[in-house]
Amino acid sequence: KTDFINFISDQEWKSIEPVSSWFGPSSFLMSSMSALFQLSMWIRHCHGYLTENVGLPVWGSYAVFVLATLFSGLTLGLVSEALGTDWLV
Repeated sequence: KTDFINFISDQEWKSIEPVSSWFGPSSFLMSSMSALFQLSMWIRHCHGYLTENVGLPVWGSYAVFVLATLFSGLTLGLVSEALGTDWLV
């Protein structure tokens, strides 16, 4: 606490460079990181639901997520191929 008070009262904060807007809390990068963390918490919640409430074994829950990942990758690949991704390159 005293270090923080000294940091403010001695104006040591003026010697620190500000954080660039790229790493600011409202930037696209940090919003994306937040979305990934929220997704991981949702996956953890789903895993708990499948193992505790539904009664799947842990390996069964992992198999569900593996199949969901493969299916979503296949779907995204087919959609991107159907749209023609030449404009992305």
